[in-house]
Amino acid sequence: MSELRIAVIDDWQDVAQDVVDWAPLARLGQVDFLHDYPADSATLAQRLAPYSVICVMRERTLFDAELLNALPRLKLLVTGGMRNAALDLAVAAARGITVCGTDSYKHAAPELTWTLLMALNRKLLAEVLSLQTGGWQIGIGGDLHGRTLGLLGLGSIGQKVAGYAQAFGMRVIAWSPNLTAEVAAKVGVERVEKQALFEQADLLSVHLVLGERSRGLVDAQALGWMKRGALLVNTSRGPIVDEAALIEALHEGRLGGAALDVFDQEPLPAGHPLRTLPNVLATPHIGYVTENNYRVFYSQMIENILAWHEGQAIRVLA
Repeated sequence: MSELRIAVIDDWQDVAQDVVDWAPLARLGQVDFLHDYPADSATLAQRLAPYSVICVMRERTLFDAELLNALPRLKLLVTGGMRNAALDLAVAAARGITVCGTDSYKHAAPELTWTLLMALNRKLLAEVLSLQTGGWQIGIGGDLHGRTLGLLGLGSIGQKVAGYAQAFGMRVIAWSPNLTAEVAAKVGVERVEKQALFEQADLLSVHLVLGERSRGLVDAQALGWMKRGALLVNTSRGPIVDEAALIEALHEGRLGGAALDVFDQEPLPAGHPLRTLPNVLATPHIGYVTENNYRVFYSQMIENILAWHEGQAIRVLA
């Protein structure tokens, strides 16, 4: 195999080069770290045209049919994580492009979820801003002990969040399309019906995988079931929640607030209401952006490239 040209893109924080040692790839060819992210597919195709291997971070760049068909040299795509909805796996397979993923550090997302939930509940952002601008106490925070946390989804992340809630003395309930009472009971959680989840939760946290069944699942009706003043947390995927319905509920004060790490469009456009609503605590999709997680992502990207180069691809998605 001739010398490879390898591109590492989507490194928004400009940290990839230093998080892990890329030296093992030197014997294969040249590794370039690209930090310019054009919006149009044509410019991106021109910039990536020389590369046989491209390393991407989660869903930051869309590799659709148009872009994949414009990259005739591309042979291997490596993504952080084992899911990436921005990659057209069918087109990649048809073009003979191998797609590989990585494991992830399992505590990053649930820890951020709990951080946001606690900060929203205690109104920390408003209190911090008051202090920074010369003020003092301006509100009353909420309590967690004895209240009900509703989990929309009880997979690996939801189960960790349930454990945190139980440590704080909360009642935890959950629902998802496939969740059984037996599975919920194994982690000390009560399985309820969908409407009951929204009606009973003082705080509701979303932990579903985005798919056709979950897209828009938290709609105006579901938000209408929630208690007045209840809080919503979403660190899963933006499109699971009907964004327009959520903004309306927040504007009208029917919800006490929302903590959001994910959005329909990312990066979130300047001037978007979710950037400025006073009852929203928003972060720029940082649930997976931690040192340990990046080390897992990038070190396994290197492993994937080396294995593929030897004709024994691992962690193959397509």
